[in-house]
Amino acid sequence: MSDVRTKGDQSTTRAMNRRLILNLLRREGAKSRAEIAAATGLSPAAVTFVVSDLIEEGLLIEGQSVAGAQGRRPIPVAIDYAGGVALGFKLMAGSVECVVTDLETTPLASLRLPLPAHDPDTIAEALAAAAPKLVALANRPAARLAGIGIAMPGVIDNQRAVCVRSNRYGWDNVPLGDLVASRIGVPVWLEDDTNAYAIAQQLFGLGRHYKTMGVLAIGVGVACSLVLDGKLYRGAHGAAGKFGHFPHMEGGRPCECGKRGCLMSYFSEPAMLQTWHERSGRPETDGRAEMVAAIAAGDKAAHSVMREAGETLGRHLAGLMNVIDPEVIVVGGEAVAYGDALFGPLRATLERFAFRQAPPVLLDWEDDSWARGAAALVTQKLFDFETTAGNA
Repeated sequence: MSDVRTKGDQSTTRAMNRRLILNLLRREGAKSRAEIAAATGLSPAAVTFVVSDLIEEGLLIEGQSVAGAQGRRPIPVAIDYAGGVALGFKLMAGSVECVVTDLETTPLASLRLPLPAHDPDTIAEALAAAAPKLVALANRPAARLAGIGIAMPGVIDNQRAVCVRSNRYGWDNVPLGDLVASRIGVPVWLEDDTNAYAIAQQLFGLGRHYKTMGVLAIGVGVACSLVLDGKLYRGAHGAAGKFGHFPHMEGGRPCECGKRGCLMSYFSEPAMLQTWHERSGRPETDGRAEMVAAIAAGDKAAHSVMREAGETLGRHLAGLMNVIDPEVIVVGGEAVAYGDALFGPLRATLERFAFRQAPPVLLDWEDDSWARGAAALVTQKLFDFETTAGNA
């Protein structure tokens, strides 16, 4: 029994050391083995052992030794982001955004494909068919396909890559990770779309230098993922972060969850457009571009919708932030297009209701962040050794 515990302890220590070194190099870039030891507190022998393993696995590469005044400097090592590619699929109501990235989630190519139906086998076939097209578009023949990330709205068991429930697709307990992995032959990770977006922000985005943050998404739905002490918080059943299902108006507008009066029924981007149409008499064909133009032109109805949305979301967000005390709030989604008209009132209300100082609210203007979030599920595997996935 003692020997078993010793081997288990050694395995756990190695995994922790790997994660420590990889995360240091992710945050700060190339470092020599001596610099890694000094920064992490690990012994030089432990660093040498782990770095050798990571080089052999193709995760790290060695740079060139440079001559200096004190002789040749130690050889730096860095993460080999170009040595692999990751595929990311963001499932939406009628289409799927597809992206191939390097392991730093830098996009190499992208596609948007229609989804002819929402049954699991049709979607799995569509993703499997898209995979070789994306790999070819990446034009990196020497890079290995490290895996596939799928992001979708719903309650997700990320340990088993199973969609426990998706109101939008009408799914219950669908093993989408395994369905796709069995067709392609590489590991597949599955995650709630806002959680995947939060992972991307944590690894390489606006949240890169923060350990505790809220990641608010305002698009087709409303959600707020939480990163606590550097780890995504999923809750007991994978349903954490469903901010859009806070009760707003009892007996109000129907929500896709089957209840009425949820926050997202009034303040998702489509819901805000609906309210604008109702108040202004504008045609239902007027969408985001027309709303943005109306805001710029001083349209009173558009500004009232934005002010009400910002104040209401800000008040609810303040309550949540008073619980978790984040360093920052990162915001993404289609509603970012409304800028200060929406986020000015949100920030002011957040400041008014915050227990102490309100955290800064950072807007993510990148168009490809959501598909990159799906691809980031693959990269996260390099840094989070507790994650499991659908297996080929």
